[in-house]
Amino acid sequence: MSQSTGRVLALLEVLQAQPGLTGPQLAERLGIDERTVRRYAAALAGLGLPVSAGRGRYGGYRLAPGFRLPPLMLGDDEAVAVVLGLLAAERLGLGVGAPARASALAKIERVLPAALRERVRAVRETLGFTQPPRAAGLFDVQHLLAIGEAVRDSRRVGLTYRSWRGEETTRDFDPYGVVFHNARWYTTGLDHRSGELRTLRLDRIEAVALTADTFEPPPSFDPAAHVVDALAAVPYRHEVEVLLHAPVADVRRRVPATAGTATPAPGGATRLTCRAEHLSGMAQMLAGLGWDFTVVRPPELRTEVADLGRRLLRHAGPPPG
Repeated sequence: MSQSTGRVLALLEVLQAQPGLTGPQLAERLGIDERTVRRYAAALAGLGLPVSAGRGRYGGYRLAPGFRLPPLMLGDDEAVAVVLGLLAAERLGLGVGAPARASALAKIERVLPAALRERVRAVRETLGFTQPPRAAGLFDVQHLLAIGEAVRDSRRVGLTYRSWRGEETTRDFDPYGVVFHNARWYTTGLDHRSGELRTLRLDRIEAVALTADTFEPPPSFDPAAHVVDALAAVPYRHEVEVLLHAPVADVRRRVPATAGTATPAPGGATRLTCRAEHLSGMAQMLAGLGWDFTVVRPPELRTEVADLGRRLLRHAGPPPG
């Protein structure tokens, strides 16, 4: 799609959203001059779109009253961006379910010109990923929309929430943000039931209702950082502390903040503290980093490292026979 064609379509989008803008206003909005605005308006009229330009107080450019456009008009770049966005979102676990993705793709393909539709379909059918798809926690998209609205307007919501034990509770909640992390959706804010900051999973919300009450979110509150910190603080079976003989900057590049906290230690080493459910996996991660390290705690981790070392030595030997 040429640059001029894209701007003609941009003019059409502006006329739909804000009818009555003047020539100078449209020129400023589109980054063109007024003469080009008149030329683009004439191009739209030549395509059969009833664009009129009025004068006076209520003048400006507008479409004829009652005129209905097709529900979707996409150029090549826009169509590819939408399709790839849907595919990538589903792969990351960001999507809201296979039926929604499939129906959205079908609607997009149905309104595309035949030639573009086939090219976009070819990309969709042949696209490969280096990472396996991530399963997303299923939730009611209306809950996401309601909480998003509540965050934007600083409005309290009433929630029915199911805990990980299956217990169902009701609570008033001030949502400070919505966060997507590791293929799950979360909301974080003040839980009036406990009087504390809480991080709640959207797939465990059974019902949500906007209330008339408003709240003032804390200044400079970072919902994404709070969710990461809150999840990192979830208790695991083992508390781990290891000295890595590597600069702290290198460790932070290799070990994500969600996996552990890296702080400077004497002698240029780095102290890594984290939690682990299975020490065998922690031993494998430490060995995979490739740096010398010293286990501070727990002592059971030293046993796991020694067992891993013996297994590796066994595999490094010559084949039997």
